[in-house]
Amino acid sequence: MKLSLKRLFGRSMTGGLDLAEAPSPPSPRSAARKTALVTLALVLAILGALVGGYYFAMRPVILKVAVGPANSDDVKVVQALTQAFAQNKSYVRLRPIQTDGATASAALLAEGKADLAIVRGDLDVPKNAQAVATLRKNVVVLWSVPGKGKKKGAKITKIAQLAGHRVGVVGRTQANVNLLKVVLQQYGVDPAKVEIVQFPANEAAEAIRTQKVDAYLAAGPVNSKITAEAIAASTKDVGTPTFLAIDSADAIAQNHPVYEAAEIPAGTYGGSPDRPDDEVKTISFSHHIVARKALSETTVAAFTRQLFAVRQQLVTEFPLAAKIETPDTDKDAVIPVHPGAAAFVDGEEKTFLDKYSDYIWWSLMALSAMGSLGAWFAGYLKKDERNTNSHLRERLFDMIAAARKSETTEELDQMQTEADEILRDTLHCFDHGAIEESALTAFNIVLEQFHAAVADRKAVLFSLPQNLQRAAGQFRAAGNA
Repeated sequence: MKLSLKRLFGRSMTGGLDLAEAPSPPSPRSAARKTALVTLALVLAILGALVGGYYFAMRPVILKVAVGPANSDDVKVVQALTQAFAQNKSYVRLRPIQTDGATASAALLAEGKADLAIVRGDLDVPKNAQAVATLRKNVVVLWSVPGKGKKKGAKITKIAQLAGHRVGVVGRTQANVNLLKVVLQQYGVDPAKVEIVQFPANEAAEAIRTQKVDAYLAAGPVNSKITAEAIAASTKDVGTPTFLAIDSADAIAQNHPVYEAAEIPAGTYGGSPDRPDDEVKTISFSHHIVARKALSETTVAAFTRQLFAVRQQLVTEFPLAAKIETPDTDKDAVIPVHPGAAAFVDGEEKTFLDKYSDYIWWSLMALSAMGSLGAWFAGYLKKDERNTNSHLRERLFDMIAAARKSETTEELDQMQTEADEILRDTLHCFDHGAIEESALTAFNIVLEQFHAAVADRKAVLFSLPQNLQRAAGQFRAAGNA
């Protein structure tokens, strides 16, 4: 039965007035409705927090990439990746920082001024750097050219014969000179007895034509255009070059883990006859994309995933992108792999829910527990108010019996006044959630019974003659005395 609060207010008995004619107060909200509204607000707040957290977690991240030198293949690859990530509106975006070379790039990473860097594997890698991908592998090419005219001498066919000769190194970086020294020392050649001449990589062909040397060293990808042009320039006037095999490549790799044994396929550098005319054994090293160790695992995993997703997209216009490989995930790798990159390679990359589901679950549990605790505490605080109202309802029961025995209308009017006070207190308790609607319905039944008892008793009293009413009152007063 749905309780009408108007009926409760409309059945006032004070002074015989009908308060229904007075403006009725607004209906109080039930405790259940309050609880529903609070719960809805809490759910909306949680959903808002989750949506806000997801937006914050998934907003684009910009990583600064140190790469150089200018106009190098490395710079072109990074620029292509930057454009591809921007066009695809990827989670990770790149901001290239151009440097003088791999050494300068590594320094920026070590200083925390870059998030990623392109470094050579045979240089000192910063302690805070971890591998993300292998950008490309480079092979070492050593070749000699026959002398011309008066300078014509014995043909150099082995590395051990380089002592006392001039060797041209393609590229201004000291790393290539150090590489040559490693090879010379492996064959027992004192680097001090070899005159080393360096040529700028972007001007190698022209420099080689003007400064003749006995042998050359170049380091780059197998299909390096710079190496092919340097070979062509060095042999233009003197004939076929002789490629010097590094037969001790395995020994060098054993002593220097940054190098690996490799081979240069026949005909790699074109020409007729083929250059070289047979497979040549050599050593190789890699250029790596490294990240700061402190960089978020999630960010690095996302970058690695994007990198390999766009790799094939770039191959058509930039073939070097096809050389990008996953990093070495072994524990004894020369450059430790970043956990984010390892997660991608091993297929263990975590999604948003994988990473934060535990936090979300425990947060919801905590909020539920707090809500239950709050509801219990609120109910505990209203315990006294409920008990008081329960006593008032019992008082109303007693007043029903008293009304049926009342001898005067004055007593009934006093009971009516008390009933109005009980009604006011009950509605106050209901408005504050101390009692439920079911309790208010039960109170209404008792109040109706009280109204009926008073009405019936008044009808009886009004039907008696006035003298009998006065006599009954006097007799009752004497009995109380």
